[in-house]
Amino acid sequence: MVDVPDLGSGALRRGGSSPFVRTTKTNNRVAEPNRRSIRFLLIYDNRFQEQGNSKIVFSSLGSNKIKSESMNITRENIGELNAIINVSIEKSDYEATVNDVLRDYRKKANMPGFRPGKVPAGLIKKMYGKAILVDEVNKLLSNNLSKYIVDEKLNILGDPLPNEEKQEEIDWDTAENFNFVFDIGIAPEIEVKLDKRSKYPYYAITADSDTIQKQIDAYTGRFGENIPVETVEENDTIRGNFIQLDADGNELEGGIKAEKVVIAVDLMKDNAVQNEFIGKKNDDVIVFDPVKTFESKHEVGHMLNISHEEAEKIEGNFKFTIIEILRFKKAELNEELFKKVLGDDTEVKTEEEFKASIKSDIEDSLKYSSDYKFAIDTRDMLVEKTKMELPDDFLKRWLVATNKELTKEQIDNDYDHFIVDLKWQLIKDKLIKENEVVIKEEDLNAMAKEMAKMQFRQYGMNNVPDEYLENYAGQILSKEEDKRRVFNKVQEDKLLDVIKSKVNVDIREVSQEEFNKLLEK
Repeated sequence: MVDVPDLGSGALRRGGSSPFVRTTKTNNRVAEPNRRSIRFLLIYDNRFQEQGNSKIVFSSLGSNKIKSESMNITRENIGELNAIINVSIEKSDYEATVNDVLRDYRKKANMPGFRPGKVPAGLIKKMYGKAILVDEVNKLLSNNLSKYIVDEKLNILGDPLPNEEKQEEIDWDTAENFNFVFDIGIAPEIEVKLDKRSKYPYYAITADSDTIQKQIDAYTGRFGENIPVETVEENDTIRGNFIQLDADGNELEGGIKAEKVVIAVDLMKDNAVQNEFIGKKNDDVIVFDPVKTFESKHEVGHMLNISHEEAEKIEGNFKFTIIEILRFKKAELNEELFKKVLGDDTEVKTEEEFKASIKSDIEDSLKYSSDYKFAIDTRDMLVEKTKMELPDDFLKRWLVATNKELTKEQIDNDYDHFIVDLKWQLIKDKLIKENEVVIKEEDLNAMAKEMAKMQFRQYGMNNVPDEYLENYAGQILSKEEDKRRVFNKVQEDKLLDVIKSKVNVDIREVSQEEFNKLLEK
């Protein structure tokens, strides 16, 4: 796949939000975390870097002062989707700053043969002048080109690229005035039609009786307990004492002894020994070979609490004296269980109410899958319905420039997938702007808490105190990547709510199995 920047929640197989669609307004939204600024490919184009065999290595040699004065920038539109921008930088634009930096270097220079701060200015300029000049010119270029794009409200795609035909070679040793020529791709003006005449399928997953019962069985099992019983049955666990025997069946002097060891009857591989345990009671004694019975010296070593080396040498019988027989009993469906599962403040009193609550919880959790499917189907429908043309040649050049590890052939092969994602992002941006979708900090906090709650539910923790959710949500939002993920999820949810309110949502109830088949198509 082409490694492009995140293409937004519409790019469901990638996730994220498109940072290459440039807009000039934020609609007072919370600033999206980690949105990268416009990059210019000046320093990557060797026509700007190399003169003969000499290459300038760019480093932060210049000052932090960036001139903000407007300089000579012109634009030539090539149709509606492409344009050429010319940026002219004259000596007067950079001379004072370059001289300031050179003087600062001279003050700090410490060279053999010269006192500190007394290195000749000519020598400093000879050593550092070209690199400082390139650095300052590049700052001016980047700053002013970025400002121009914002001021002109240009909604560009990708990044400005050096024009391959009109950009002249630059001689950094002799030139005083510089002219840079860039190509830009412009996002098309589009119209996104949302109306009640179009049906958008929404597959609501229902929990059937088998699914509900499996969840109830899981809860009764989780909150069940082992209770003492009098006689051994097949699924019981037994606590007892092991004593190693010699070949004559007597207690082996200096042999292995282990007390209060728990063994499971149903895990025994030797059927004869297993049958011998069935029906036994406390204080009964069974003689058997544990290695033969469980077919694992490693497991027997853990059982007897001995080293791996000792376990490898074990052979022969042990005497096992039963001291306790335990049988697992699932929790009963009563108010005690309902409170353990649903919380002490639950109003559920009966088995029917409990099943209804479980059904609701299951379907709430499956709603995320339904929303995911709705987002995919909505993306495909809107991308197909919304007509737009794109600057394809420019975008392919940009993808090649920003994916050095991929070949042009690889990018061409994946271009159709990229375009679907890009079109969806443009559609989303249009809908977000038109419908004034606003994302506030409280929206991010609420979503982070919901994500935290879902993670706890995966471990069967349904009643996590709110303060724990708050703390966990805070941890999520403290990490830039996670905060970006939360931002994108909130943005997508709000956008889908807008779409649902404007179209005819055709709700179709399906089972989990039917839904899974739909995803496979």
